[in-house]
Amino acid sequence: MAEKRDYYEVLGVDKSADDATIKAAYRKLAKKYHPDMNPGDKEAEAKFKEASEAYGVLSDADKRRQYDQFGHAAFDGSAGGNPFGGYSTMDFEDLFGGIFGDLFGGAFGGGARRSGGRSNGPMKGANLRTSVRLTFEEAVFGCKKELELNVKDPCKTCGGSGAKPGSSVDNCPKCGGKGKVVFSQQSFFGVMQNVQTCPDCHGSGKIVREKCPDCGGSGYVSMRKKYEVEFPAGVDNGQYKRMSGLGEPGQNGGPRGDVLVEAVVSPHPIFQREDRDIYSNVQVPFAVAALGGEIIIETVDGPVVYEVKPGTATDTRVRLKGKGVPSLRDARNRGDHYVMLLVQVPTRLSLKAKELLKEFDMESGDSLHAAERFRAEHSGDEPPGKKKKKRFF
Repeated sequence: MAEKRDYYEVLGVDKSADDATIKAAYRKLAKKYHPDMNPGDKEAEAKFKEASEAYGVLSDADKRRQYDQFGHAAFDGSAGGNPFGGYSTMDFEDLFGGIFGDLFGGAFGGGARRSGGRSNGPMKGANLRTSVRLTFEEAVFGCKKELELNVKDPCKTCGGSGAKPGSSVDNCPKCGGKGKVVFSQQSFFGVMQNVQTCPDCHGSGKIVREKCPDCGGSGYVSMRKKYEVEFPAGVDNGQYKRMSGLGEPGQNGGPRGDVLVEAVVSPHPIFQREDRDIYSNVQVPFAVAALGGEIIIETVDGPVVYEVKPGTATDTRVRLKGKGVPSLRDARNRGDHYVMLLVQVPTRLSLKAKELLKEFDMESGDSLHAAERFRAEHSGDEPPGKKKKKRFF
């Protein structure tokens, strides 16, 4: 088993770091390596677990003291420490609510409702997802597209309060305006107190007695709006463009979510794309392949003239440097265009063309002449152009 790294080294902090520094370091690593941000990446998952284990110890004053004194031995039982060390008793709801609220808030139907003292705190609104179809060329060079969405705007009738004009918004009597309720529960370990989001006000701390007739008490009305979304050069099929602050409204004064626009790129009749490279096939006339000459190759930049070398065989691949897809980071950095040259073998020949090809074959000593020689050798006849020798008994 590989030796564990020092927890301070894992988080990238000094041993004298305070709690705020340790928490900030972990938040940064958690954002970078969280499995939701790196689906299928086992290395990122391992680093996330390593950082979580380190934070679980260093965020706990008692465990940190033991670790500073005994190192990892403090939690494996060899130094009299807690054999179950490494499992944090920290408030994950608090920590991850802050970390991932802005990343995933509302991506799956609204920001997570947090229990505890901050249940009626500001929460980011849900993200909206939609898609826009692009042509192959639009994805390569970038484009602007018009987008129509149903979005929620504050109700003008109630000013976003959700209450009927002239009525009031009162503190929730169940939670006293705190947005949370505390209840006791008997367990094996004794009486335990639990905190939950208030079921009456849903964490807002407010109760609308008379709902606004236009918004039904939600404080928002749905409207159809048009937006312009700009896709950068090099965008690929399935990638998203984020439009910040245009999603669902936040709760309790929180910011709006985002709009995630997926690029759906239509296939091209002759081009295929792999990352930043483009691939295509081009037919080359038989005579041009044999003798050499110029052909026209279509690219995303337009047609180009290419010089075919004499004796080019079919399935020869050539590269047109810099004729591929631009990089998303730097549009000046482009991939290449790879072209497969397919030699056209003539299927319809005039009588004169056939005679010329036979003459060519006889001169070159290729297939037709070789076949005649083969038949002659196996039939007992002499090859063309030679007299049959007399046999003596």
